[in-house]
Amino acid sequence: MRAMTQHEYGTSDCLRLGEVDRPVPKRDEVLVRVHAAGLDRGTWHLMTGTPYVARLGLGLRRPRWPVPGRDLAGVVAEVGPDVDAWSVGDEVIGTAGGSMAEYAVVPVKRLGRKPAGVSFEEAAVLPVSGLTALQAVRDAGRVISGNRVLVIGASGGVGSYAVQIAAAFGADVVAVASGPKSEWVRSLGAAQVIDYTRDDIDASAGPFDVILDIAGNREVSALRRLLTSRGTLVIVGGEGGGNLLGGIQRQLGAMLLSPFVKHRLVGIIAKESADDLAVLRSMVEAGTLRPTLDRTFTLSEAAKAMDYLTEGQVRGKLAVSI
Repeated sequence: MRAMTQHEYGTSDCLRLGEVDRPVPKRDEVLVRVHAAGLDRGTWHLMTGTPYVARLGLGLRRPRWPVPGRDLAGVVAEVGPDVDAWSVGDEVIGTAGGSMAEYAVVPVKRLGRKPAGVSFEEAAVLPVSGLTALQAVRDAGRVISGNRVLVIGASGGVGSYAVQIAAAFGADVVAVASGPKSEWVRSLGAAQVIDYTRDDIDASAGPFDVILDIAGNREVSALRRLLTSRGTLVIVGGEGGGNLLGGIQRQLGAMLLSPFVKHRLVGIIAKESADDLAVLRSMVEAGTLRPTLDRTFTLSEAAKAMDYLTEGQVRGKLAVSI
């Protein structure tokens, strides 16, 4: 099968279009004919192997999985021997260890039905970022109706879903994004958008019940000053922390501090859950959540897509059509 391959860590120059063996599903997996794969900042981290601490799981010297990509949308082509909930021809979304290929295997615990009424490209940008946003808002943030919620990094893959989900839960959402993306973020459900290139977040109309800091690098102490006395800070990922840890130390430090202060300070590692994929599908079909697809590239243009991503102009996510 055709696939984008990567046999070393590095920039987009390390991506090569080639031929690899088609995978075979195990007992609890399905083989998916991939129609589209999602691409976001997380895919870039997997390509570059940064932060370096992540290589403990990804492969120390080279990628453990030679095909990049995780998000996918497609059609079931084959089912494993123990799979009875899925049939050949079902339209699905999910996460795989290598989605930028004509075929990928997906464990049933990471598989969901494709939402009706959206394209494969739109569906492909939903799983990883949508799951992270849902669990950050619902589980880590415990957002309820009437909460005031600040979303930092609102124009990215996770942030664009977090704004929508928090608004759907009845929260009053204040979003942080750059000026050119402000109106788009507002269209997602933000009541107010702060342009971080021009305005000071600390001067915003706080306090907030919940702050979702998505790929941010602000001091935890500064964010705590924006919270109510019993507010919650959720740190999702991190940037600007150097190649070794990449900001992970902010999550660890916050969680160690949390037992000693009134604020809830939590980090999040999203779980790739079939049940939560079903929640996202229901929200899309109900019209309370829309996939945030910026642009679509072909498989042969995957390197070009990665370069476009690093320019910082993407609103939401990118898709690779296969």
